[in-house]
Amino acid sequence: MVRQRIQIKKIDNVTARQVTFSKRRRGLFKKAQELSTLCDAEIALIVFSATGRLFEYSSSRERYVSL
Repeated sequence: MVRQRIQIKKIDNVTARQVTFSKRRRGLFKKAQELSTLCDAEIALIVFSATGRLFEYSSSRERYVSL
């Protein structure tokens, strides 16, 4: 059974867009943490929401948080 590709386009419904952003952000941060752990890589992510809120992740807190 093959999964169908989802069409990538802007989500018109604001609430659905915010929910999708939150879920995808959590997934992205989880993948970054897994990559950092498995490959001993230093990773830093900076993400801004549509409302301008800042979200950050770094595998080495003391090194990147001050940026």
